[in-house]
Amino acid sequence: MFFSNFDTIERTIIIGLCAYVSLVILLRISGKRTLSKLNAFDFVITIAMGSTLSSILINKKVTLAQGTTAFIMLIGLQYVIAKLAVNVSFINKLIKSEPKILYLDGEYQSQAMKKERVLKKEIFQAARSQGISSMDEIDAVVLESDGSISIIKKSEQQSRETLNDVQGFER
Repeated sequence: MFFSNFDTIERTIIIGLCAYVSLVILLRISGKRTLSKLNAFDFVITIAMGSTLSSILINKKVTLAQGTTAFIMLIGLQYVIAKLAVNVSFINKLIKSEPKILYLDGEYQSQAMKKERVLKKEIFQAARSQGISSMDEIDAVVLESDGSISIIKKSEQQSRETLNDVQGFER
């Protein structure tokens, strides 16, 4: 129960090192997109890769070649879907949520905040982290597709072009 033999430990160390190295190499080859801030799609791929690594390490029936093939398949699928998302808007909308306005022109967008489960204190925290002491200094607050909160400070220029693709913003 606590220890069967040294062969099991030796296998875990050797396979673990090899699987880790192959995963790092594949992630480096696949590019920055694979390691970017996580949206729901990226999160699922990350969990699947962790599960695959776990299976390679623990399950003697899963060979290093099978595990590496699974890594290649998962990263390949992530690459193909990400490429499609760039070129096909339907795929992009399917795998990524749209950014949403949470605060605009001095008004909290309570419906959007409720739907996205964001509290005022979370908006305050994001403002403080940007060195903002008053909401009067803020033009807009956006919940980004990766779950982060962006703060747009008031400025002399009011073109607001960065808000054009944000749900809840009308020109």
